[in-house]
Amino acid sequence: MIESQRRRPSEKTSSEDRDLFRQAVGPVRELQVAANLVHATRPLPEPLPLQSDADERQVLRELLSADEGLLGLASGEVLTHLQDGYPPKLLRQLRRGQFVVEAELDLHHLRIPQARALLGSFLAQCGRERRRCVRIVHGKGKASDQGSVMKALTDRVLRQRADVLGFTSARPQDGGTGAVMVLLLVR
Repeated sequence: MIESQRRRPSEKTSSEDRDLFRQAVGPVRELQVAANLVHATRPLPEPLPLQSDADERQVLRELLSADEGLLGLASGEVLTHLQDGYPPKLLRQLRRGQFVVEAELDLHHLRIPQARALLGSFLAQCGRERRRCVRIVHGKGKASDQGSVMKALTDRVLRQRADVLGFTSARPQDGGTGAVMVLLLVR
């Protein structure tokens, strides 16, 4: 509506309409507004990120768990994972051995807590040294009746790390399903 077409209460309002309005509204009183109204109220408390804190505690619990319930994977099962947002071509190149392996970690004969700690420190060191492709030998778990627990641990840890772009089971000449080729994010 154009400004000149707006109707102001003082213009063209009959006294009859004003009286009718006052009867409908009833008695009113003027509010006394303090000059420092902003300071009259107490400050709001800082918001607490309760859900974020709970999520972080849960992740920490999972990372520090003893992994007794970790189920082994079948010795011939192929591991493969690629983070969202990256082209599948990277995984195909990794699977075909088109990246040079710059470091290797062997997890044979380690207990789960030792393997988890060693795997974490190995990946952190590779990140500091700007290594792009590494091989992790976890074994096939043929001696175990539970399957390869180290393979399951390796799969779980690699999927949780933000610095791992993707991984896939190695070619037969590089360890086959007893090892994974890992592509790391180089910063």
